[in-house]
Amino acid sequence: MELKPYARTFQSAALAQEPPSIVGSSPLSSLSGATGWINSKPLTAKELKGKVVVVDFWTYSCINCLRAVPYVRAWAEKYKDSGLVVIGVHTPEFGFEKESPNVQKAIDKFGITYPVALDSKQAIWDGFHNQFWPAHYFIDRRGKVRFEHFGEGQYDESERWIQQLLAEGGSTPMPKGTVDVRAQGVEAAPDMNQVRSPETYIGFDRAQHFASPGGIKKDMEQSYAAPQNPQLNEWGLAGRWADHEQTAQLKAPGGKIVFRFHARDLHLVLGPASGGKQVHFRVTIDGQAPGENHGVDTDAAGNGVVTDYRLYQLVRQKGAIADHTFVIEFQDAGVQAFAFTFG
Repeated sequence: MELKPYARTFQSAALAQEPPSIVGSSPLSSLSGATGWINSKPLTAKELKGKVVVVDFWTYSCINCLRAVPYVRAWAEKYKDSGLVVIGVHTPEFGFEKESPNVQKAIDKFGITYPVALDSKQAIWDGFHNQFWPAHYFIDRRGKVRFEHFGEGQYDESERWIQQLLAEGGSTPMPKGTVDVRAQGVEAAPDMNQVRSPETYIGFDRAQHFASPGGIKKDMEQSYAAPQNPQLNEWGLAGRWADHEQTAQLKAPGGKIVFRFHARDLHLVLGPASGGKQVHFRVTIDGQAPGENHGVDTDAAGNGVVTDYRLYQLVRQKGAIADHTFVIEFQDAGVQAFAFTFG
């Protein structure tokens, strides 16, 4: 995932008669490259003419995407009778996100009812020349991209763009003000002032700051030892693992992952063992059970279960934030670990 906590915005020059598209001449035509649709029949650029469209590029294991979803969901509901169409474009990062049942499960979990185009071949991503998760494109009634926003934040400004585009040539009454979103769980806004740990991949292709002695052995089953005194943002493996391009898989029970972090929230993208077999785990913070600092996917004792391919929130701290050593120990073999994210 490329650009996460940071956002940039671009606004087209305000031409009096015919504002230009800032992304190609008809990027919505790339919807024909969708590999499937959820919550809708296939939508086309032709039938979307005359509608204001918001396209949200997301992928369901991306924490930044999940924190933006409550706003996108709220806009879809608020302006559905005013001529707005919201389309989620699910462009996967990891292989398991290409599986339609996994996406469907996430859509159900997060209450997404607007149309979602499955973009497993990245045809729509390429049609918009997109590079980021999340990315929002604001398209006028003529099919032209007038505004774009990358990353989290600036939701009020984004909503004012929606209102502006709806007001251009629209006669349907439009709700006033901006949405009041109070998200919970993994969707809750991050405490960016305290995030000093970066998204960190476990697969060797993009792994950084690995501190177990001997380094990563690519595509080989290897016994690893945990780093003794990891510095901030260093991490390591303990036990018998095979580290592949996108993921590390545990080959024997009792394996661990260690990370020295600084943030309110710690998340880890995990997948179950072969055949969907559940994997039990326990987390500690500085050697102690998390107590009130447990995440939505752990209890106060630090216990949890990997049941699906998804993002797991393992820590949400309640008090002052400082550097801590996080350890997750898996009681069963076969778990797959993909990436840490923070909030």
